[in-house]
Amino acid sequence: MIGKKKILIVDDHSAVRNGLKLILQSRFENLYFGEAESARQCVSQLSQERWDMIILDINLPDKNGLELLNEIKEKGITVPVLIFSFHPEDQIAIRAIRLGAHGYVAKDATDSELILAVDMVLHGNKYVSKRIASLMITNIQNGQEKEPHELLSEREFHTFMAIALGKPISSLAEELSLSISTVNTYRARVLDKMNMKSNAEIIRYAIENKLI
Repeated sequence: MIGKKKILIVDDHSAVRNGLKLILQSRFENLYFGEAESARQCVSQLSQERWDMIILDINLPDKNGLELLNEIKEKGITVPVLIFSFHPEDQIAIRAIRLGAHGYVAKDATDSELILAVDMVLHGNKYVSKRIASLMITNIQNGQEKEPHELLSEREFHTFMAIALGKPISSLAEELSLSISTVNTYRARVLDKMNMKSNAEIIRYAIENKLI
């Protein structure tokens, strides 16, 4: 059993947050939960308290979860993050882990897998499913060619995801504290690297590859 731990659940759906708490309370004792509906609320909570772990969704109303993960790292906040998302593992998990996530669990995973992942992360370990571990090993052994979106830098990928989700360039510029011209430069790089010509192609690619 683990001692008293503080877990911050970051998800914009109250049903998901409540469900997570019920599942984890059925296995662990002495857990304290905090909740955030957005990236902004998450950052605020992190500035006010020390947390032992964050359970983070990818789709947040104000910022992509991977952007938030990167922001947490850039702020020098050392807290283990477990990604909990509807996105297929093979599309997001490896990038999330490269960004510093301690694990990835799909929202259609069993309760037992979620409990295992949380237990491992709370004990200072990392968690990936057998499928993702196998995929990572295979990629290393075979030198597998990366998907087009995997060739993007983190800032370019953030721009790509924002466009895929329909965010205006002006909104993204404000969110990243950058000028509109700078964000447009990132957009141009995305289009060039992915051999695309329009936002519509970015959106179609994201949908076809289950990134959104």
